[in-house]
Amino acid sequence: MAWVELAGAPGARVAFPDRGVAVVASAGSALGPPGWVGIVALGGAALCTVPADDLVPVVRAALDGLPVAALTDPERLRAVLPMSEALGPATLAYHDGRDLPPVAEPGLRGDHAEVAALLASVPAADAAESGLADVPAPVFVLRDGGSGAVTAACGYRRWPARLAHLCVLTAPQQRGRGLARTVAGAALAHALDHGLLPQWRARPEPSRRVARALGFRELGAQLSVRLPG
Repeated sequence: MAWVELAGAPGARVAFPDRGVAVVASAGSALGPPGWVGIVALGGAALCTVPADDLVPVVRAALDGLPVAALTDPERLRAVLPMSEALGPATLAYHDGRDLPPVAEPGLRGDHAEVAALLASVPAADAAESGLADVPAPVFVLRDGGSGAVTAACGYRRWPARLAHLCVLTAPQQRGRGLARTVAGAALAHALDHGLLPQWRARPEPSRRVARALGFRELGAQLSVRLPG
């Protein structure tokens, strides 16, 4: 699966368990920032990568006995691991192509300059959270009727195992109007038409609501933690 490929590195033996948690050393893991502990939980199983071999028994002992749902809960982990920082948790949701609600097709595709202008117009944290800066064409957009400026945009990145990782962003002053759902619905339909499995990763509740409205099902979560030293 895609998360196994992202967790792996040359020479690292990485596998997603059938149940419980597997802790493996992988210095090149993309489950979190370099040098962090990365955890992905899906269903009743979880995969945890640590940056060095000597951390495997330490983290494995700390996680032993915790239910899978607790592995991506920063407060539960803080009780067993000396965490200095955490990123997440972010929910992981997927769409199998069934129960797709009617979606208005924007019919518009934005160019690089338009998407860059939208990214520059929002707070840096919002731009980074969206992941839109790294999305190749096509990017589906909606434009303001007066100025012509892009007010919402969505595209996706191709991940391993034919995953389509959706990235969406709406201008702050335009939120709450259903624009994210419109552009994300177009990107979702495009991904499904190309035989991909759409993935939605979200931390903010409004983003999770958009995903649920489009028929995504939350199946897991991701968390990254930094240990002291």
